[in-house]
Amino acid sequence: MTDMFLDFMLGPIRGIGDFYFEHQMIFNTLVVGIAFVALIRKRKGKQAKEQS
Repeated sequence: MTDMFLDFMLGPIRGIGDFYFEHQMIFNTLVVGIAFVALIRKRKGKQAKEQS
């Protein structure tokens, strides 16, 4: 019965959530990698401004 209510209230988001949980390791790795690249670019930008 709870599943029926969840399916009705969440609709397609429930399927997206299931897909995310199945591939959580890949998604988390991508997010951490993107954040790491953003930090590196930010530092390089600051260093280039300081040298100029």
